[in-house]
Amino acid sequence: MAAPSASSGFRGAIECLCAHRVEFIVVGGIAAVLNGAPISTFDLDIVHQRTPENVARLMAALAALDARYRDLAGRLLRPQIEAIAGDGHHLLLTNCGPVDVLGRIGAGEGFDELRGESNSHLLGDLKVVVLNLSALIRTKQAAGREKDLAVLPILRRTLSESEG
Repeated sequence: MAAPSASSGFRGAIECLCAHRVEFIVVGGIAAVLNGAPISTFDLDIVHQRTPENVARLMAALAALDARYRDLAGRLLRPQIEAIAGDGHHLLLTNCGPVDVLGRIGAGEGFDELRGESNSHLLGDLKVVVLNLSALIRTKQAAGREKDLAVLPILRRTLSESEG
């Protein structure tokens, strides 16, 4: 598969992940946007299923995306299968922009815990699994980072408006 162009942004990264049949859940800012929240975001955050088969498919997708760690020292560091199979955070730069590959979010929730709180969304012709707003709010609150807490009022208002 040819790598998407740099101009294709997060959509190109999602297309590549889907083409490689990677099981993942879109979380973070893109999940908020796909759920109707009026926010800006600059990276694609995913939580992936960490089975050996899925990690192998993810590694193939990351290779196609020319993924490397965002490194302030300018070193070219590529993701390794042992690290991607773990539950840590991998802040990567790809030819489609920043992609954060996350083993767990919030209070330590991974793919299996989050799958039941996710919905399928159509992104053009792609069917993408996206964390719902309630779970996104909960995980951002549990993370407790300033940038996560700052977006909570917008997410809560969007959830309230969608329920009302």
